[in-house]
Amino acid sequence: MDSQRPGGAPRPPRGGGADAGDASFILTVLIALVAIAALILVPASLSASNSSFSILHQVPEGHVGVYWRGGALLKTITDPGFHVKMPLITQFEPIQVTLQTDQVKDIPCGTKGGVMIHFEKIEVVNRLRKDYVYETLLNYGVQYDKTWIYDKIHHEINQFCSAQSLQQVYIDKFDQIDERMKEALQGDCTQYAPGIEILSVRVTKPTIPQSIRRNFEQMEEEHTKVLIAVEKQKVAEKEAETQKKIALADAEKNSQVSKIRMEQMLTEKTSAMKQEEIDNHMYLAREKSLADADYYKVIKEAEANKLKLTPEFLELKFIQAIANNSKIFFGDKVPNMILDQRLLGNFLNNVGNRQMADI
Repeated sequence: MDSQRPGGAPRPPRGGGADAGDASFILTVLIALVAIAALILVPASLSASNSSFSILHQVPEGHVGVYWRGGALLKTITDPGFHVKMPLITQFEPIQVTLQTDQVKDIPCGTKGGVMIHFEKIEVVNRLRKDYVYETLLNYGVQYDKTWIYDKIHHEINQFCSAQSLQQVYIDKFDQIDERMKEALQGDCTQYAPGIEILSVRVTKPTIPQSIRRNFEQMEEEHTKVLIAVEKQKVAEKEAETQKKIALADAEKNSQVSKIRMEQMLTEKTSAMKQEEIDNHMYLAREKSLADADYYKVIKEAEANKLKLTPEFLELKFIQAIANNSKIFFGDKVPNMILDQRLLGNFLNNVGNRQMADI
């Protein structure tokens, strides 16, 4: 039997009301989650103009996050990563604080002579210091580089060109433009916007009228020919100088060889002279010895003769000499002459004196 409630009213099905309530609650939660995801994810993927609708936003690497509330710049600066802000009330903008290159294109300028030229592109490598982001944006806005780089480059280039001739801008002082632009930009930034650092400026060759460029090309060709002629002259001078050095080296070498030969010959002559002098000394010494020996011999013979020439010896020699005479004299006077002792003594004395005088 079916159970019935008192009063005859039918009993509602068991558990039916609870299941319907649970399904409605789950559906409500899902709709709420989808709405939150739409508010968070969809605006975050849109452009910066729609970033005011997002709650979660991302600051890319190399940038910092800057915020405005009701048009007023906030001092809050966020680092790279995910951050949360109030939608519709707070606006967000990423500001680059790493190196960036701004290209300023098509810059017209007039030279001192009135010739219009164009710089097709000038690149400025710069950086905004992180600790000066708030001050720079407060004074010059997000487009600070337009004021201090783009507009400033136009002004400085025109200032430079108006004070120089075409020859100076295009050739003579073109290599100085980069440094001058860098110094001019950095000088003003240091004074008025110290957060901006100008690291380098690269200026391309300006575009000049075709007729003038052809004249410059011809002038450059002539200049090149002059340089070639000068270099040829330098080469010829170097070759002549080299030949001169070679000739001087040969002459010096020959001079040194001749000097060595002369010294060698002089040494040989000196040696020969010394040898001859020694030989002469030896000869003189030998001859002196021989003369001394002869003198000594003669002295000794004289002394011997002196001892030997006695009257008796001389008488003996006289008698021997007469005895050897083959002539015979006859007469009564001859014996007296021969045997006259006085005459013989005088004769012997005279002979002895003469011999002593000779000695």
